[in-house]
Amino acid sequence: MNLQFDLEEVRQRARGAFLGMAVGDALGATVEFMTVPEISARYGVHREIIGGGWLRLKAGQVTDDTEMALCIVRAVATSQGWSREAIAREFAAWLKSRPVDCGDTCRKGIRAFMLHGTLEVPYNHWDGGNGAAMRMLPPALLSFPDGELLKKYALEQARLTHHQELSDAACLCIGAMLHLILQGVSKNRLRREAEALVARHHQFGFEPYRRLSSAYVADTLATVFHYFFKGRDFEHCLTGVVNQGGDADTTGAICGMLAGGYYGSEGIPRHWLKKLDRRLVAELERATEGLIAASPAGRLPGP
Repeated sequence: MNLQFDLEEVRQRARGAFLGMAVGDALGATVEFMTVPEISARYGVHREIIGGGWLRLKAGQVTDDTEMALCIVRAVATSQGWSREAIAREFAAWLKSRPVDCGDTCRKGIRAFMLHGTLEVPYNHWDGGNGAAMRMLPPALLSFPDGELLKKYALEQARLTHHQELSDAACLCIGAMLHLILQGVSKNRLRREAEALVARHHQFGFEPYRRLSSAYVADTLATVFHYFFKGRDFEHCLTGVVNQGGDADTTGAICGMLAGGYYGSEGIPRHWLKKLDRRLVAELERATEGLIAASPAGRLPGP
């Protein structure tokens, strides 16, 4: 943990990651489950936050990607620290509120907690969805810059709903990349992290890009990596990833958290940010402050 970083820069990058996640979620939700030809025929290039889609959302409304991440934030706040049980309770309260969307594997895991108090679902080879990976921003911020703490938080939150090798690997990789982004590293360094994941699990290969953007976590991350590393700025990254269609709210959310942290909140187009509900933006900003303050970095003595 003998790392050099500027805490104010960490806060700004964390803020960009949270806002980027929500923007990517809201932008991608419009074209979720659409194919590339369908998106092209209807929108040309989809580049505006307009709502709609199969969920019939309001413009700027987010989905389970952002909402489940915020459940983790609220659990940390209410328990004044990390607690799997508190997170599970927040997930249960969220599910009872009849959210606009919830993936089948997430629903199954939450119901296991509600019925049996289960805090780690059994290993299941078929639970390789992206529902745990999409929630990785709060664990990454709360653990920064402690890599061992990151592993603990990543896997504990993941296995509330998803217990599968590729899901675990994806969560750990995204978390590690977010830690590096908070330190201000280059895209070349981030690319090495992604390539190390591919070396361990070839399913995540993103070169050549297979153009699959399903909810299978390997497809999700391959799509995110392809457009994040190809993109020249936040808008270019996000426009590319959501126009690939498929599980576009989740590819948008994950790419948004990476690109938002990398380029900072000032790199997110204003016209996209203005579409988000002000109360959501305020909660995201409070989440940033709370998680960084409670992290090992935030508890370090000042200069």
